Amino acid sequence: MEDNKIINIIVTEGQRKERIDKFLSHQIVNHSRTKIQELIESGAVLVNGIKAKNNYKVIPNDKITVTLIKRNTEPPDKPENIPINILYEDNSIIIINKEAGMVTHPAYSNYSGTLVNALLYHTNNLSTTGDRERPGIVHRIDKGTSGLLVIAKNDFTHKFLADQFHEHSIDREYHAICWGIFSTKKKIQKKGTIETFIDRSKSDRKKFSVSNSGKVAITHYEVLEEFKNFSYIKLKLETGRTHQIRVHLSHINHPILGDPTYGGRKLICGQPTSSFKAFVNNLLELTPYQLLHAKTLGFIHPETKKRVFFDSDLPETFKKILEKIRNYEG
Repeated sequence: MEDNKIINIIVTEGQRKERIDKFLSHQIVNHSRTKIQELIESGAVLVNGIKAKNNYKVIPNDKITVTLIKRNTEPPDKPENIPINILYEDNSIIIINKEAGMVTHPAYSNYSGTLVNALLYHTNNLSTTGDRERPGIVHRIDKGTSGLLVIAKNDFTHKFLADQFHEHSIDREYHAICWGIFSTKKKIQKKGTIETFIDRSKSDRKKFSVSNSGKVAITHYEVLEEFKNFSYIKLKLETGRTHQIRVHLSHINHPILGDPTYGGRKLICGQPTSSFKAFVNNLLELTPYQLLHAKTLGFIHPETKKRVFFDSDLPETFKKILEKIRNYEG
């Protein structure tokens, strides 16, 4: 294997202040801003000998060192015979019901076993808009989240769908099991809206958090079933920020059960009796991921120009855990 390639850049006089991820995306060939951000988050970018942050703004005479990490696995565009659940396919789109645990597209830590690898095995017709590592990918859901994704089979379709995501006209409904109940003795709370700013966490660059700045994020929720210590809810996204639902529910002290990043794998409520602790541990042993499923997806079809709607069943693990909660707390 070849050694990692090291690039040294000295910021010239007259360079205006600019975010380092944007600056480097113009300096390094075949590296998008997203790729640069991944490098920064992995610690591969130094400014004057110190690990950079994505929001750092370069100034003249900054000495930037970038280590381009060589891949230890096969190229990300390698087709792999990985089973995927295809709900629908035509000449323009593929609707995938992704299982929890599958990464959507290759990145620095995952170059094999992704949905993209599986799609390349399934078809030669995928859009090429965007990064080479993401053919067909118009949007994504987290590795630990299951559910529906629409794949573009050509560039026209990709742009047509991407415009709908940008305009927030896509219908997306998620189902989740979260900690706690929304109602109180004084008020029955069945519906609500969470509206905040979301930005990358300052303490952990792999996480996101509610902040006083960043991007506006709006999540609508409705309680489907309420138990003693858990709630089964559905959620609709008005915006589509990274980790939005997980961050929002954690922010209002209702983290998604099983979420390893946003507090869903620790006891949030309930009496800490040995029997309840054992029950919770039993639930968590069934899944390493958050119980969040992208259940429905609706949009204007690029060919027919008519609105189409897709629905999916809850994963078996999700249904099994929900039934256990019903039996224990019902």
